[in-house]
Order: sequence, then C-alpha cells, then structure tokens
Amino acid sequence: MKPLRLVPSETKVPFVKYRLIAFAFSAFLVLGSIAAVLGIGLNFGIDFKGGTLIEVQTTEPADIAQMRSDLSALGLGEVSLQEFGSERDVLIRIQRQEGEEAEQIKAIEIVRQALPSDVEFRRTEFVGPTVGQELIEAGILAVGLALLSILIYIWFRFEWQFGVGAIVALSHDIISTLGLFAIIQHEFNLATVAAVLTIAGYSINDTVVVYDRVRENLRRYKTMPLAELFSLSINDTLSRTTMTSLTTLLALVAIYFFGGAVLADFALAMIWGIVVGTYSSIFIAVPLLLYTGLRRGDDDTGDESMVPEYERTAKNGS
Repeated sequence: MKPLRLVPSETKVPFVKYRLIAFAFSAFLVLGSIAAVLGIGLNFGIDFKGGTLIEVQTTEPADIAQMRSDLSALGLGEVSLQEFGSERDVLIRIQRQEGEEAEQIKAIEIVRQALPSDVEFRRTEFVGPTVGQELIEAGILAVGLALLSILIYIWFRFEWQFGVGAIVALSHDIISTLGLFAIIQHEFNLATVAAVLTIAGYSINDTVVVYDRVRENLRRYKTMPLAELFSLSINDTLSRTTMTSLTTLLALVAIYFFGGAVLADFALAMIWGIVVGTYSSIFIAVPLLLYTGLRRGDDDTGDESMVPEYERTAKNGS
C-alpha cells in the first residue's frame, strides 16, 4: 500500500526565488500587527483585568449554555463559564465591576439570585487589577524566556546564523498572532498565552526539520548556489511539513467548532499559529540564511554522526 502524499516527492518549487515578495508581505503583516496592538489594544480577559471567581456545584449535570445565557443577560459585563472536575462543577468568572468591594459583593448576589436555588456556592474569590498586572508581566516574561531558550538551543544545535533566522521567524509568528487578536477583539487570556507558547514550540519544530536538511545538503552539494540549495531543502521536507500541519489543523478545527466557548480562543490562536508558522518556516527562516553570512563547512569526511537521526534511519532502512 502506497503511503499517502499530499505533495509529490520530487517537487521543485523555487521558494527562495520569491523571498522578496514574502519579506514584503511579512513586513506588512508584522507592522500591521504592531499597529493593531498599540492602536486598538488586546481585549484582555478576566485573568488580566481582574474580576470575581465563583465556584458552584449543581445537583444535576450543569447546562453550561443555559447558565451562560442567563448570566450574560444580567448586565455584569464579561462572563465566562467552564466545567472542571465533574459535570456538576462549574467555574464562573465575572469581570471586575466599577467601584470598590461593595460593588463586587453586589455582583455576586445578583449571580446568586439568577441561578437556581439548588445551586451550591462553594468558593468565591476576587482577582484584583494588581494580580492581573502581575499576570501580564509573567506572560511577557514566559514568552521572552521561551524565545531565549530556543535561540540558545538553535545556536548550539546548528550555528548562530540559524538561530537568527529561527528567532526572526518565531517573532513573526507571535507578533502576527497578537495582531490577529487585537483586530478581531477575541478575549486574550492565560489560555491564549499558552497557545502562543505552543505556537513557538510547533514553529521551531518545523524550522529545525528544514534546517537539518539544509545542513546536510550544505555538505552534500559543495558547488550548488545557496538559493537553489535552500529551495531544494525546503522541497525535500515539504511533504512532511504539509502532512504534519494538516493533521494538526484537523484536530484544532474540531476543537474550535465543537470544544465550546472556553477552548474556542485557544483553538483559534493555534489554527492561526500553525498556518503562519508553516509559512514562516518556508519563506522566512530559510531564505534569511542568505543574509546572515552562512558558509559551507570545510568538512568533507561525511561524518555519519552529523546526519540527522531520521536520515540515518531512512538510509539504514533502505
């Protein structure tokens, strides 16, 4: 039985030839995203803005959709609900009300009256704006440390030129994701931060696969022009890249449409991240190597230990 291939095995698309068009498009995308974040701003969720957290337990499996409809009609602003633990446990988040503690307590009483009398209120907590600011700073720190760790890994795994290309591509993916959320004004919360970090990991995985092939081809083809060699490397891994991206997207689309409101924003960020991450691995990370002073090594020994593991496995299997 022949393996499924979405892309023919011998593609010869001159990806690097179109690098200037890709660079111009990416520059427009990044600058537009920065302008959207600074001009429109992100729609921060309760995790960042502060609010009230209420844990309740119902006698029967909770009807989340009906509860969300009832509470959204109370005029308390943003309200989010999610199940946790069992089907009877529900976590309710209400945005912080204007005013001091008395207004927050009043909001809790309004929620209590709107829910059925058999609903048990098990826990109530306030998330103040100070805590929200700390979470914003922690989220920025987490993303920054992730990028730094990836840069160090790529630097030691390959050469510093590859690290520069990888970080530029990753920054492109993260900034464009933030721009998307600023434009569409979907809630930006801790789940979205987790999605951004996941996007970084997924994107670098794609980039490392292509970089492995680039490094191997640099040893194999000593006289081939670099632009042609880079396009060859991208084409060599194109089938794997498209298959991985498509299968991941199938799962994310299912989560977006059937996973409920709690997972929708996370899935949307991931869908966008997969698409833009695949694009940046092909059109940004590799073509940038032309401008970083990358040179072919002088080692012609063909050391097998320097060949990627999946390449050695393929050779041994054949």
